[in-house]
Amino acid sequence: MEDQAQFQETENQKYPQLIVTEDMRSYIYDMAKWANFLGIVGLVIAAFMLMAALTIGPTINANPEMAKMLGQLGAMDGTTFSIVFLIYGLAIFFPSLLMLRYAAKAKHGVLYGEQESLDQGMAKLKSLFKYFGVLTIIFIGLYLLTLVSAVLGGIK
Repeated sequence: MEDQAQFQETENQKYPQLIVTEDMRSYIYDMAKWANFLGIVGLVIAAFMLMAALTIGPTINANPEMAKMLGQLGAMDGTTFSIVFLIYGLAIFFPSLLMLRYAAKAKHGVLYGEQESLDQGMAKLKSLFKYFGVLTIIFIGLYLLTLVSAVLGGIK
């Protein structure tokens, strides 16, 4: 029994517990408020994108004059327009939802001192950063692919 207590004490010294100070709690709470605001704005923008996906495409397909007014963008089919707007809307929806979930859990954890809620909030924040990291890698890949195709296309 005494060996277990000594082992536990040694482990605690090796890996000390983190202490969340009042300043840190204040910072987390402020971040959660901004995340809540950005999440709501993102969901509104995603809703507008969804409405645009459902209306602009069919309008372009039904009215050829509308396609002419859009110039080079009008060369795309209305269905393509709808698909692009739908993809953009979904790309905005997911991080906005993660921000709202982070905000709710972080506020709850900070206000009521619940470690579990704060842990869940930090997990949502980690997922948000992972999402943006993967999105960044995808865009870098697309830029490199575009650069390579432009160079190869210019050589011919």
